[in-house]
Amino acid sequence: MFPGFKSAALSHRDLAVHAMFEARKRVFVDLLKWQVPVLDGRFEVDQFDTASAEYLILTDETGGHRASARLLRTDGSPIRWELFSHLCAGPVPSGPPCREITRFCLEPGLSARERRDARDQLVTALVRHALDTGITDYTGVASPAWFEQIMRFGWDCRALGEPRQAGSGRLVALHIGIDAQTADRVREAGIYRPLTAGLVLAGGLQ
Repeated sequence: MFPGFKSAALSHRDLAVHAMFEARKRVFVDLLKWQVPVLDGRFEVDQFDTASAEYLILTDETGGHRASARLLRTDGSPIRWELFSHLCAGPVPSGPPCREITRFCLEPGLSARERRDARDQLVTALVRHALDTGITDYTGVASPAWFEQIMRFGWDCRALGEPRQAGSGRLVALHIGIDAQTADRVREAGIYRPLTAGLVLAGGLQ
């Protein structure tokens, strides 16, 4: 169940999750005009926000949202890749050590420099989380322009097919391999920004 909206006793984790869902609504619904569900007029929550989802959330000193990403398992159902199988030229990596990165979200109210810092810190958190938990593969979909940025982050990233039409735009399916050298390669690319505070790892909704 989604944590109570008006409770005065919300944990730091729940406050971070609330802030993330509110930010997702501002970015994906208000800014990008996606036709996705909105809960209580404030929260962008869809059918993949389940108990098996994981969230990496970067917060500021007041607990406000800076950046976040949702990680979905690829060894169970529902699998979001069923919606995007036409983007892949061959088999899609899947299984217990593979996660799909979705809802990569940067707080729209940040300055350009703050957004870049948050982006780099979230990429670093994704790498560290994978190394700490045994994740060896990430998958995802991105616009061609965003995919070109992701390719330059230093990690082992490749397209799973040619860009294709999906809804109102073109998307690229992608695969990111994670190994013991990934952190060093991301550091060499100038992206690695470890966090000492302000990172919340949240499990899925109950």
